[in-house]
Amino acid sequence: MSLKTVSISREGAVSIVEVNHPPANTLSSETIADLRKAFKQLADDNETQAIVVTGAGRFFIAGADIKEFTDAFGDYEKAYGMAEAGQALCDEIEQMKKPVVAAINGAALGGGLELAMACDLRIAADDAILGLPELNLGLIPGFGGTQRLRNIVGTAKAVEMILTSKQLNGKEAFEVGLVQASVAKDEVIDTALALAKSLIEGRSMTSVTRALECIVKGENESLEHGLERERNRFAELFLTEDAKEGVTAFIEKRKPKFKHK
Repeated sequence: MSLKTVSISREGAVSIVEVNHPPANTLSSETIADLRKAFKQLADDNETQAIVVTGAGRFFIAGADIKEFTDAFGDYEKAYGMAEAGQALCDEIEQMKKPVVAAINGAALGGGLELAMACDLRIAADDAILGLPELNLGLIPGFGGTQRLRNIVGTAKAVEMILTSKQLNGKEAFEVGLVQASVAKDEVIDTALALAKSLIEGRSMTSVTRALECIVKGENESLEHGLERERNRFAELFLTEDAKEGVTAFIEKRKPKFKHK
């Protein structure tokens, strides 16, 4: 697969997706397309059990490519298509059946923060800058930011951050629950990798994928529908080899040997 603005590497069962689109790793249409290809590849890769996404250099993702916005002036369909592509990328990341951790090594603004919020968990550098400044441009977040920020930090905080274009550093983002940890810049990748590994080590991917599905899809469903899915996925696991192995190992007081089947 040919990717011009994104690279993929691997550390054990964790794949690292790195955006490399100098100077600020903006989400151009090409970068969005490359990221969608990368995540599709990793979704189908049996060797990848978890994913860390980060940015090359000083930036995580500094936002959308503003220069491309000028092509959409006066063109509703083109502007709609830009939002649609960005939302599709974030939706695909959110719907991944493998844990995705954002390693926010630098500025995560606009579309960059929207992508990070689509990940399951987020680690930020203490001095990283996070925010949705679109209203400064006479726009609004268009890649899912109005919805995901509200779901993560609550309505009042989302209103404050979006309407004032307030930006938070990593420590402040941790305090409001936007990220799970704020660490020194040179520790971001290692911390994110350790977190990603902790989500999968000693676990069966048959249960990990179903747990993620229930959590993510349940957010946009009624409690009744969410519980129905939970019952179905719970029952499905009793048909798998790994559930039998996990329960048997617990009874026999030994570590399970999962085959992810």
